[in-house]
Amino acid sequence: MPTSSPRSTNAPATAAAARGPLTTPAEVAAFLGVPVKTLYQWKYRGIGPNVHKVGRHLRYRWPEVDAWVNAQSAYDLTA
Repeated sequence: MPTSSPRSTNAPATAAAARGPLTTPAEVAAFLGVPVKTLYQWKYRGIGPNVHKVGRHLRYRWPEVDAWVNAQSAYDLTA
């Protein structure tokens, strides 16, 4: 009978690997909980996650999306 092992500490890395290296604007929008149109506006204004053109398609790299999200929450509330 197999025993269950405790959850490993590298679970976020495992989840990121399962997502694949590139993703579509629709997947990023769903992840962030914003409309796809918002991602296009952020790209135009230069304030959203880093985006890459692959041919004529826009693609995001998950590590860059994660880094952008982390940067958004890095502010001081005690000011």
